[in-house]
Amino acid sequence: MSVTSEIRRRSIRSLILVVALFAVVGTIGSAIVLGASQGDLAKVRAATSAFHEIAAAEKAGYGPFYVCTDENGGAGAMGQHYVNGALVGDPAINALTPEAVIYEPMPGGGQRLVGVEYVTFQDAWDASHASPPALFGRNFKLIPAGNRYGLPPFYELHVWLWQPNPSGIFNDWNPSVSCRGQGDPA
Repeated sequence: MSVTSEIRRRSIRSLILVVALFAVVGTIGSAIVLGASQGDLAKVRAATSAFHEIAAAEKAGYGPFYVCTDENGGAGAMGQHYVNGALVGDPAINALTPEAVIYEPMPGGGQRLVGVEYVTFQDAWDASHASPPALFGRNFKLIPAGNRYGLPPFYELHVWLWQPNPSGIFNDWNPSVSCRGQGDPA
């Protein structure tokens, strides 16, 4: 075997080992992050499980806000938000008490719980914080003034706890959710 062939063979073997090592480290790192987040998300699911019944959400101070927000260029829906105004008015963020719970209208009537949203107004938050709010290792998104809701600038984070989102659990839009009463009842 020539020296060039031996160098090439060792280089390929080294490259394969490096790629394999990165794959293993990436998988372990993802599992650690996912494991920590899943525990936190399980607590939020437990804290909001009563809200599968809209009457329970209303009793807890949540009420319909805006319209069921659907179809953002084919990206899916945000659903019908039920907002607790007292929580939105308070700049504190508590993972176990989201400012909004999100429902999807179902065929034949009724709605099902699909997610939660955390919201705080930018001016109130920024008055005592140097960076945007964050939960579950994710920074909130800033929604500027002039938004569809007619609200002053606010930070928000959607979490699709009850309906898987192929675009990601923290994505604003969920293509598996519709406002047209044709969602998957499962």
